[in-house]
Amino acid sequence: MSKNDGKATQGKRQSAHLPRKRFYRARAHSNPLSDSHFPIPISPADVDYSSHYPHFLHSSKNDPDEDDLLPKIRFADIGCGFGGLLVKLSPLFPDTLMIGMELRDKVSEYVKERILALRASNPGQYENISVVRTNSMKYLPNYFCKGQLSKIFFLFPDPHFKEKNHRRRVISLQLLDEYAYVLEVGGIIYTITDVEELGDWMKFCLNSHPLFSAILEEEIEADPVVKLLASATEEGQKVARNGGQTFYAVFRRIAPEDPII
Repeated sequence: MSKNDGKATQGKRQSAHLPRKRFYRARAHSNPLSDSHFPIPISPADVDYSSHYPHFLHSSKNDPDEDDLLPKIRFADIGCGFGGLLVKLSPLFPDTLMIGMELRDKVSEYVKERILALRASNPGQYENISVVRTNSMKYLPNYFCKGQLSKIFFLFPDPHFKEKNHRRRVISLQLLDEYAYVLEVGGIIYTITDVEELGDWMKFCLNSHPLFSAILEEEIEADPVVKLLASATEEGQKVARNGGQTFYAVFRRIAPEDPII
């Protein structure tokens, strides 16, 4: 058998272990205001890192100061879908813990199985990504401490076209207060959509919030993460296939101005 044949066989063997999306199909979106039943940590201290990142936890146990050195989650993909962004980001930031937060149970289960399959097929890789089924619009502070995150992503969120449903949108002035809380000063929030009205809405909300500032276009173009926003996810790939437009907004978390005494 030639080397090329061996590589092809190995590739087929690895891909065979990946879950098939057709067995995990779900509705495109869920109502974030409805009640769902899943476990929720009481506080960030109660998040079970051992189930999400066993490789990192095992490494830290060999150090007497493990509690101080145990890495924290730094990237969060809100509404992560089928996990495409996480998979692309993982090798770019191999020492950074990141998590996808997804409300739909079948989709979050698919991402979990996908990550486990990738870890099994690629020993030592993809150990820094995980997924949790939760409602980030309700429980984000239950997972992250103040200033814990350095990047937070909102890729192709539900546009909720009807005005009466705008309160369901994942970007709003009220929710930006929570995102500002969990983002460190200097942290970045990334949004992208193929709906121009929603893109304008998200940009307006971010521009109107005192703790976020738009990043200059030159810096955006130099950011390797921005290049993944439109291509890493299933939704982004669908938009590209159909020749659609995308509208993104990238903002930095800034410190509040000194209060007037």
